[in-house]
Amino acid sequence: MPAEPGEFRRIGERERIGLGFLSIVSGTFVAPDGFTFERDIVRHPGAVCVVPLDGDGRVVCVRQYRSALDRLVLEIPAGKMDVPGEPPEVGARRELVEEIGAEAERLTWLTTFYNSPGFTDETTHCFLAEGLTEVGRAAEGVEEHFMTVERFALDDVFTLIADGTLVDAKTIVAALLAKRLVDDRGAALEPRPAAT
Repeated sequence: MPAEPGEFRRIGERERIGLGFLSIVSGTFVAPDGFTFERDIVRHPGAVCVVPLDGDGRVVCVRQYRSALDRLVLEIPAGKMDVPGEPPEVGARRELVEEIGAEAERLTWLTTFYNSPGFTDETTHCFLAEGLTEVGRAAEGVEEHFMTVERFALDDVFTLIADGTLVDAKTIVAALLAKRLVDDRGAALEPRPAAT
């Protein structure tokens, strides 16, 4: 009979490499049958991402260079949670200013997900930002200085995923959830047929 996942136990870990905001550790675990094993894990402080929606129903996004891929990628504003103790909402608002130069009147939590639980504990907190006001960009880092700000219609999100325009996972997850939320709001506002 297969063991329940809750029967696994972590009994320790040691840091192998410290790389600034992230580290690689070797964790030691005990399986349900008592077998002891090790796994390498990337520890990450987490991240935030924001779907900034303008008054015309367009997502304000950025096209920036991603060195791991050696290409430009179209994605929503996002960044590491690298300020100790900072709530995700505050980090999301900071990224809006840094990347697209906007503040949001309303910020709505969409979801929190694990990026790749097979090897890292990184989580991403996703938000929808509405009621945008331009305040000027506060770019940080060489990539942000050269990124361009672009827009796409939220209604086009399925097409942009299917045709390969959107390939960034956080952008896909958050934009789909934002579309569902906006569509649900619209459906709630539609007039209902009168009872007969």
